[in-house]
Amino acid sequence: MPTWLVTGGAGFIGGNFVLEAIASGVRIVNLDALTYAGNRDTLASLEGNPDHVFVHGDIGDGALVARLLAEHRPDAVVNFAAESHVDRSIDGPAAFVQTNVVGTLALLEAVRDYWKSLEGAAGKDFRFLHVSTDEVYGSLGDTGKFTEETAYAPNSPYSASKAASDHLVRAFHHTYGLPVLTTNCSNNYGPYQFPEKLIPLVIARALAGELLPVYGDGRNVRDWLYVGDHCAAIRAVLERGRVGETYNVGGDAEMRNIDVVNTICALLDARRPRADGRPRNSQVTYVADRPGHDRRYAIDATKLKSELGWQPAHTFERGIADTVDWYLDHQDWVRRVLDGSYRLERIGVTA
Repeated sequence: MPTWLVTGGAGFIGGNFVLEAIASGVRIVNLDALTYAGNRDTLASLEGNPDHVFVHGDIGDGALVARLLAEHRPDAVVNFAAESHVDRSIDGPAAFVQTNVVGTLALLEAVRDYWKSLEGAAGKDFRFLHVSTDEVYGSLGDTGKFTEETAYAPNSPYSASKAASDHLVRAFHHTYGLPVLTTNCSNNYGPYQFPEKLIPLVIARALAGELLPVYGDGRNVRDWLYVGDHCAAIRAVLERGRVGETYNVGGDAEMRNIDVVNTICALLDARRPRADGRPRNSQVTYVADRPGHDRRYAIDATKLKSELGWQPAHTFERGIADTVDWYLDHQDWVRRVLDGSYRLERIGVTA
């Protein structure tokens, strides 16, 4: 049975990845700092499972990471750990630099030293996979897509911190020989996403009868990727990707933000109508745009598809319907994660 050290495995994408990996026969050592976006409830089904070892800790704690590596001898490290919300990075960029840059550096140093201690096939087959974002590439115009050759041009403190971490991962490969892989994904959605992000936020506020704030003119475009498809892509890259390479992961689902909001409203109207019979898109209100808001992202995932045979299994129509149904069926999870530090309010207005 393979063993993987997964960092940030109580978060949204990391939690989904851990659940799927263990279901497929992988032993997971899960290191998570349990910030506001990390939630043990996501992992409740793994309680008592000997193939899941949860450790509350920080990737910046080099001694802790070194101890876990020495004790559990993982075959791979998958790094999801990151501060990830653009709005929060506008209000407090220092936390993003601390986790995404300083923390990633500490993790890389510990992993490098562990990898160098491995002998024979263990060292040859070991992998460090770094999960990143398409936001490092900046903003697109009306045409074109990001490829792995697109120059980095981050426009927010969040994307700048992720760009820095990507460069550190690349540098550790070229300087020390560490066998790394990097994935840059488009906007994820699906179960267990903290409700500060667009899709779960709209669902929560719509059900509560609150206004649905849409930034600017609502025509900012994102490529939406169902989280299960993203997890499958990460598995493919980890198992078959070429060392030192970057792979872009996209869902082939470009949508304007306002169209995403209206789709959610229509799904909720069909499943949970308002008592007064009014459509939920009547709750939409346009608000001042986010500072530095990138206009359009779109991913060209040709390299991933052609080299590794991956394809997204979910259309946006199927994925968003499944996501709305999941949140309707798991309102208790939503209530528990809203612990008082965040109550669906707008953040990131500092400029």
